[in-house]
Amino acid sequence: MPRPRLEPTDELRRLVKSLSAFGVPQKEIARRIGIRSTKTLRAHYRTELDRGALEANMSVTQTLYKMATSGNHPVATLFWLKVRAGWQERPSQTVNPLPSPPFVVAKENGVEQP
Repeated sequence: MPRPRLEPTDELRRLVKSLSAFGVPQKEIARRIGIRSTKTLRAHYRTELDRGALEANMSVTQTLYKMATSGNHPVATLFWLKVRAGWQERPSQTVNPLPSPPFVVAKENGVEQP
């Protein structure tokens, strides 16, 4: 006897979208909603899987952007600049001073001058 046809409900669509947004692997999402195959999950919930991850990333990006541009979160600003603007931390450059010349005593009119 064949399995009953899958009929996605609005509630299941919301659940799949949320789980996708949280980064739950598709195999686990399928198991949670009672589907054995990730292929079947993708066939019936492709939009929810794609939008869940996209909307989660958009939300986090908006928050990071607000933090980085507020001036109140320097770590967020530095993170944004490194990731988005390509800034890099470079090792500090220490300048090796030239060795001091040897102490020379000058003679002026036969008298040593320090």
